[in-house]
Amino acid sequence: MEKDFELFMSQLAETNATLDFYTDFSKIRENVRSIEIKLNTLNYLIGKIDLDAAVKELWDNDKRVFSILDILIATRREQNKKYLDDMGKPHLIHDLLGSYGGVMKFLKETGLSEVFQNKDVKNLVDYVFGVEAGLDTHARKNRSGDITELLLHRILTANGIEHRMEVSSHEFPELQKALGEDEKRFDFMIQTKRCIYLVEVNFYNEGGSKLNEVTRAYRELSPIVNKVDGFEFVWVTDGRGWNSAKNKLKEAYNEIDRVYNFDSLGVFLKEIKNEQK
Repeated sequence: MEKDFELFMSQLAETNATLDFYTDFSKIRENVRSIEIKLNTLNYLIGKIDLDAAVKELWDNDKRVFSILDILIATRREQNKKYLDDMGKPHLIHDLLGSYGGVMKFLKETGLSEVFQNKDVKNLVDYVFGVEAGLDTHARKNRSGDITELLLHRILTANGIEHRMEVSSHEFPELQKALGEDEKRFDFMIQTKRCIYLVEVNFYNEGGSKLNEVTRAYRELSPIVNKVDGFEFVWVTDGRGWNSAKNKLKEAYNEIDRVYNFDSLGVFLKEIKNEQK
């Protein structure tokens, strides 16, 4: 097992990122479109030397346009970001945008007033498109999971292996009984003449406490699934983030019957093909 595990570790991929991983432009485009009218209205402020008067004019015309100002400093209302006042008391940034005085405080203390007056920005729609592209990097971890599932889906499809994605344990009464009250959703289900394989797949580019949690969870889940007649648990995992949790992964690798990375996955695929004939 020692030799096999070391081979497994040596096979871990550097990345699972395709070019569409880095930025979701369709989501960015939609986020900008949803506030485009307000951004175009706020363009009125660009180049105004007497910014106070210009803001007051817009405020009297339609104060709602200021509700999106926080995106200009790369925050969102739903994030509930806070700032400290002169007394060190925290307040929600978005609460400033409900009054003319608050808007002016926001513009001056964030430095946006100078940005507007100096015409550092020519068009707020274009500017926010860039901000959204920056913010979208925070969603990459979520996309990493989606991309890994899609990768396995493509591999199974290319190999002619019938499968389903996102399968609930409630579909199998005997399995659900073994799992108890909690529902478990498996990334993939592959049914052959021999058994039903329930597959979890993930990829870790970086280390962290999440890896220890995952190994513990699957070490507990695997024997439960495998004890149910006609079911086997499979874990496909990859990524050099595992180098930081090598010992925990080794424990799971030795305890879970079927652990593969994308390099060693071919062995499992060959078995499935024979069983689905």
